[in-house]
Order: sequence, then structure tokens, then C-alpha cells
Amino acid sequence: MRPIPVDDPTDPRLAPYTAMRERDLVGREGRFIVEGEVTLRVMLSEGARFRAESVLLAPERMEGLAELLADRPEGVPVYVAAKAVMSAVAGFPIHRGVLAVGLRGAEPSLALPPAPAPGLVVGLVGLTNHDNVGGLFRNAAAFGADGVLMDAATCDPLYRKAIRVSAGAALTVPFARLPDGAALLAFADAHGLVPLALSPAGRETLTDLTPPRRALLLLGTEGPGLPRELMARARTIRIAMAPGFDSLNVATAGALALHHLAAGRLG
Repeated sequence: MRPIPVDDPTDPRLAPYTAMRERDLVGREGRFIVEGEVTLRVMLSEGARFRAESVLLAPERMEGLAELLADRPEGVPVYVAAKAVMSAVAGFPIHRGVLAVGLRGAEPSLALPPAPAPGLVVGLVGLTNHDNVGGLFRNAAAFGADGVLMDAATCDPLYRKAIRVSAGAALTVPFARLPDGAALLAFADAHGLVPLALSPAGRETLTDLTPPRRALLLLGTEGPGLPRELMARARTIRIAMAPGFDSLNVATAGALALHHLAAGRLG
């Protein structure tokens, strides 16, 4: 299928891309936006969990992506528009010249290998920063976690910026959303996962912890951290730091903890 040129920002075929910045936070009728070459390549790869509906490119990006687009799934149109047109559609200046619309499909669930096989899941509680959520999905992919669970308050990992920060991992790492922290603990109990709550107030030091064979790593928002009632029902761990300092960005702290917990699974 040849690329389809579009020179009118009001063309109805570009409607899913309209006013991206304003509409990203509230969803797009089962759609989401992917931005940039790295995430487009992930979206069109065999490992992606979501299907592309269309691609929108600036003309100068066509040559470098020609081979990728030639192998795209049947029925995925590629629209080509000047950056000025793309910017008018999106509602802000487009610099990368690469956009795509993905289809969410049914609300995903998280399937784990049954015990006694090893298992490692990341649990996010109250994380409302898209950079942190994207970073944690990237960490989960890098250290071979089986998936990510989120409570209702955690932001959407398919928000455009979260996907970009995750380097596309939000499109490949299995995830599911549960109502609250108690539901995450119930999931851990049902699947034989040891709940590990990461907090500066943790009773055990991460480096002294023998990684459980199956674990749920719980991470809370920066500042308030994990709810006290959730920590009371979990094994609490902390990362040792220099005297007088006990704070790390949650994505950084999560990376350190995941590396330690996954050490026996990494090549």
C-alpha cells in the first residue's frame, strides 16, 4: 500500500490525531498515540501487545522508515503530511515527524507462570507522574519482570509521554489495573508472590535481602510513599544511602530493586 498524502488538517482521516495534548489524558475512544521512531518500531514489531490503526509521517521520515513500513500489518494506512499540517492537527509543534494511533482493545489482564516457577511483578500505587510510570515500565522490561500491576490512581501507561519515556516498553510489558493496594496484595496472595514494599522506612536493607523466588515489588509515589496500611501487610525493604539522605526518584529506586530481585534471572 502506498503512502497517502494529506494536506488538509481537517481531513477526517486524521481525526484520531486531533488536539493530542488536550485529549491524551482522557483517552480517545479506545485509541492511544505513539510518538517517535523508537516507539513506532516497537508498535509495529511482533512483540507489541497492541495493534496499530494508522501511521502519520512527515515526508522526510519516509525513506528511513521505508523497510519497516513495507512489513507493517495489512490494512494499516500510512498518511504523509508536512510538519506544519501535523502540528496543526496535533495542536502543538511536531518535531520528530512520526506519529501513530494504536488500538487498546479489551482491558488487559496479567497472566503469570504458575508456582513454583519464578515470578516477578511490579506493583504501582498512586503514581501520577507519566515520566516515572514510563521509566518503571522500561525498568520492568530491562530486568525481565513478568508484568506490572497498577492501582486505580496510577496514571495511564499508554499516555503518549509515558510510552515515549518507556522506550516502547509500555507496548510490550504485560500490565493490568486493579482497584487499590489491597487488591494488589490479594493478587500476590493468589499467585504465591511475596509482597515487598520499597520505602525509606523499610525494615530490611535491599542488599541484605535474599530475593524470593516469586515477588511483587510495591512502589509508591514520591513524597507520601506507600500507604501505611499496605506496608503493614508486606515485607518492607529500603535502599541504603549516605547519611542524611534517604530519597531517590521512584524510577531509579525501582531499577535498583528490580536489578537485585532479578539477578538470578538475568543473562
